[in-house]
Amino acid sequence: MDNRNLFHGARIRLTAPRAEDAHTWARWYEDSDFARLFDSRAAYPRSLARMSGFVDDLMRPTDSYPFAVRPHDSDEMIGYADIDAVSWTHRHAWVSIAIGDPRYRGLGYGREVMTLVIDYAFRELNLHRLQLTVFSYNAPAIRLYERIGFVREGVHREALLRDGERHDMLLYGLLSREWFAERG
Repeated sequence: MDNRNLFHGARIRLTAPRAEDAHTWARWYEDSDFARLFDSRAAYPRSLARMSGFVDDLMRPTDSYPFAVRPHDSDEMIGYADIDAVSWTHRHAWVSIAIGDPRYRGLGYGREVMTLVIDYAFRELNLHRLQLTVFSYNAPAIRLYERIGFVREGVHREALLRDGERHDMLLYGLLSREWFAERG
Protein backbone atom coordinates (compact mmCIF):
# COMPACT_ATOMS: atom_id res chain seq x y z
CA MET A 1 0.00 0.00 0.00
CA ASP A 2 1.22 3.48 -0.90
CA ASN A 3 1.41 5.49 2.35
CA ARG A 4 1.71 8.95 0.82
CA ASN A 5 -1.13 11.41 1.25
CA LEU A 6 -3.50 11.09 -1.73
CA PHE A 7 -4.28 14.80 -1.59
CA HIS A 8 -0.77 16.29 -1.41
CA GLY A 9 1.62 17.03 -4.25
CA ALA A 10 5.00 18.73 -4.12
CA ARG A 11 3.55 22.25 -4.07
CA ILE A 12 -0.21 21.92 -3.74
CA ARG A 13 -2.91 20.07 -1.88
CA LEU A 14 -6.46 19.11 -2.78
CA THR A 15 -9.13 20.08 -0.27
CA ALA A 16 -12.89 20.18 -0.10
CA PRO A 17 -14.45 23.34 -1.53
CA ARG A 18 -15.37 25.88 1.16
CA ALA A 19 -18.13 28.46 1.30
CA GLU A 20 -15.56 31.28 1.21
CA ASP A 21 -14.28 29.98 -2.14
CA ALA A 22 -17.30 31.60 -3.81
CA HIS A 23 -15.44 34.95 -3.63
CA THR A 24 -12.52 33.41 -5.53
CA TRP A 25 -14.78 31.88 -8.19
CA ALA A 26 -16.53 35.23 -8.70
CA ARG A 27 -13.13 36.92 -9.14
CA TRP A 28 -12.00 34.24 -11.64
CA TYR A 29 -15.09 34.82 -13.78
CA GLU A 30 -14.17 38.50 -14.04
CA ASP A 31 -11.23 37.27 -16.17
CA SER A 32 -12.60 36.54 -19.65
CA ASP A 33 -9.54 34.39 -20.46
CA PHE A 34 -10.44 32.06 -17.59
CA ALA A 35 -14.10 31.96 -18.57
CA ARG A 36 -13.29 31.12 -22.20
CA LEU A 37 -10.94 28.30 -21.23
CA PHE A 38 -13.15 26.74 -18.57
CA ASP A 39 -16.66 27.15 -19.93
CA SER A 40 -18.29 26.87 -23.35
CA ARG A 41 -20.98 29.34 -22.33
CA ALA A 42 -20.53 33.02 -23.07
CA ALA A 43 -17.93 34.67 -20.85
CA TYR A 44 -19.45 37.05 -18.34
CA PRO A 45 -18.80 38.05 -14.71
CA ARG A 46 -20.68 35.91 -12.17
CA SER A 47 -22.19 37.40 -9.04
CA LEU A 48 -21.10 36.35 -5.58
CA ALA A 49 -24.64 35.08 -4.92
CA ARG A 50 -24.53 32.88 -8.02
CA MET A 51 -21.09 31.53 -7.18
CA SER A 52 -22.17 30.90 -3.57
CA GLY A 53 -24.96 28.72 -4.92
CA PHE A 54 -22.46 26.94 -7.18
CA VAL A 55 -20.12 26.21 -4.26
CA ASP A 56 -23.07 25.07 -2.10
CA ASP A 57 -24.00 22.60 -4.86
CA LEU A 58 -20.41 21.32 -4.97
CA MET A 59 -20.57 20.49 -1.26
CA ARG A 60 -23.73 18.36 -1.59
CA PRO A 61 -23.19 14.59 -1.77
CA THR A 62 -23.33 13.25 -5.34
CA ASP A 63 -21.31 10.99 -7.64
CA SER A 64 -18.96 13.91 -8.12
CA TYR A 65 -15.66 14.52 -6.38
CA PRO A 66 -14.84 18.26 -6.43
CA PHE A 67 -11.52 19.55 -5.12
CA ALA A 68 -10.22 23.01 -4.38
CA VAL A 69 -6.52 23.38 -5.22
CA ARG A 70 -4.47 25.21 -2.60
CA PRO A 71 -0.73 25.79 -2.13
CA HIS A 72 0.77 24.05 0.91
CA ASP A 73 1.60 27.39 2.53
CA SER A 74 -1.79 29.08 2.05
CA ASP A 75 -5.54 28.52 2.24
CA GLU A 76 -6.01 30.54 -0.96
CA MET A 77 -7.80 28.57 -3.69
CA ILE A 78 -5.70 28.77 -6.88
CA GLY A 79 -7.52 26.14 -8.90
CA TYR A 80 -10.25 23.58 -9.10
CA ALA A 81 -10.49 19.93 -10.11
CA ASP A 82 -13.44 17.60 -10.43
CA ILE A 83 -14.16 13.94 -11.08
CA ASP A 84 -17.75 14.08 -12.25
CA ALA A 85 -20.60 11.97 -13.63
CA VAL A 86 -19.12 8.75 -12.30
CA SER A 87 -20.65 5.67 -13.87
CA TRP A 88 -20.06 2.98 -11.25
CA THR A 89 -21.45 0.28 -13.54
CA HIS A 90 -18.87 0.99 -16.24
CA ARG A 91 -16.21 2.52 -13.93
CA HIS A 92 -15.66 5.72 -15.88
CA ALA A 93 -16.00 9.44 -15.20
CA TRP A 94 -15.33 12.91 -16.56
CA VAL A 95 -12.41 14.89 -15.21
CA SER A 96 -11.78 18.62 -15.36
CA ILE A 97 -9.30 21.07 -13.91
CA ALA A 98 -8.79 24.80 -13.94
CA ILE A 99 -6.01 26.96 -12.64
CA GLY A 100 -8.09 30.03 -11.96
CA ASP A 101 -5.43 32.31 -10.58
CA PRO A 102 -3.37 33.56 -13.55
CA ARG A 103 -0.24 33.88 -11.37
CA TYR A 104 -0.11 30.06 -11.23
CA ARG A 105 -0.72 29.30 -14.92
CA GLY A 106 2.07 27.94 -17.08
CA LEU A 107 4.17 26.89 -14.07
CA GLY A 108 3.37 23.16 -13.92
CA TYR A 109 0.58 23.35 -11.36
CA GLY A 110 -1.91 21.88 -13.84
CA ARG A 111 0.26 18.80 -14.27
CA GLU A 112 0.58 18.37 -10.51
CA VAL A 113 -3.19 18.70 -10.05
CA MET A 114 -3.96 16.27 -12.89
CA THR A 115 -1.51 13.71 -11.51
CA LEU A 116 -3.13 13.81 -8.07
CA VAL A 117 -6.67 13.66 -9.48
CA ILE A 118 -5.91 10.81 -11.90
CA ASP A 119 -4.11 8.82 -9.19
CA TYR A 120 -7.11 9.34 -6.90
CA ALA A 121 -9.57 8.27 -9.59
CA PHE A 122 -7.68 5.10 -10.49
CA ARG A 123 -6.24 4.10 -7.09
CA GLU A 124 -8.95 5.18 -4.66
CA LEU A 125 -12.15 5.15 -6.72
CA ASN A 126 -10.96 2.16 -8.78
CA LEU A 127 -12.17 3.69 -12.02
CA HIS A 128 -11.14 2.18 -15.35
CA ARG A 129 -11.46 5.21 -17.63
CA LEU A 130 -11.33 9.00 -17.41
CA GLN A 131 -12.43 11.34 -20.16
CA LEU A 132 -12.40 15.06 -20.76
CA THR A 133 -13.06 17.67 -23.40
CA VAL A 134 -10.84 20.59 -24.29
CA PHE A 135 -11.28 23.48 -26.70
CA SER A 136 -8.97 23.29 -29.73
CA TYR A 137 -7.61 26.78 -29.04
CA ASN A 138 -6.35 25.74 -25.59
CA ALA A 139 -2.93 24.51 -26.76
CA PRO A 140 -1.31 24.45 -23.27
CA ALA A 141 -4.04 22.16 -21.92
CA ILE A 142 -3.85 19.89 -24.99
CA ARG A 143 -0.07 19.54 -24.52
CA LEU A 144 -0.56 18.75 -20.84
CA TYR A 145 -3.22 16.09 -21.44
CA GLU A 146 -1.21 14.41 -24.17
CA ARG A 147 2.02 14.47 -22.11
CA ILE A 148 0.38 12.73 -19.19
CA GLY A 149 -1.11 10.02 -21.39
CA PHE A 150 -4.57 11.08 -22.56
CA VAL A 151 -5.39 9.90 -26.08
CA ARG A 152 -7.44 12.00 -28.50
CA GLU A 153 -10.51 9.94 -29.28
CA GLY A 154 -12.82 12.29 -31.09
CA VAL A 155 -13.84 15.77 -32.03
CA HIS A 156 -16.99 17.85 -31.90
CA ARG A 157 -16.30 19.80 -35.06
CA GLU A 158 -16.84 23.57 -34.94
CA ALA A 159 -18.67 23.28 -31.62
CA LEU A 160 -17.64 26.73 -30.38
CA LEU A 161 -17.93 30.19 -31.84
CA ARG A 162 -15.47 32.71 -30.37
CA ASP A 163 -14.79 36.12 -31.90
CA GLY A 164 -16.51 35.09 -35.15
CA GLU A 165 -14.31 32.01 -35.54
CA ARG A 166 -15.33 28.36 -35.21
CA HIS A 167 -13.35 26.00 -32.94
CA ASP A 168 -13.49 22.28 -32.30
CA MET A 169 -14.06 20.64 -28.94
CA LEU A 170 -11.74 17.65 -28.58
CA LEU A 171 -12.50 14.46 -26.64
CA TYR A 172 -9.67 12.72 -24.79
CA GLY A 173 -9.62 9.48 -22.80
CA LEU A 174 -7.22 7.69 -20.47
CA LEU A 175 -7.44 4.08 -19.26
CA SER A 176 -6.12 2.98 -15.89
CA ARG A 177 -3.79 0.40 -17.46
CA GLU A 178 -2.24 3.15 -19.62
CA TRP A 179 -1.72 5.32 -16.55
CA PHE A 180 -0.10 2.55 -14.51
CA ALA A 181 2.05 1.32 -17.43
CA GLU A 182 3.48 4.82 -17.73
CA ARG A 183 4.36 4.86 -14.05
CA GLY A 184 5.91 1.37 -13.86
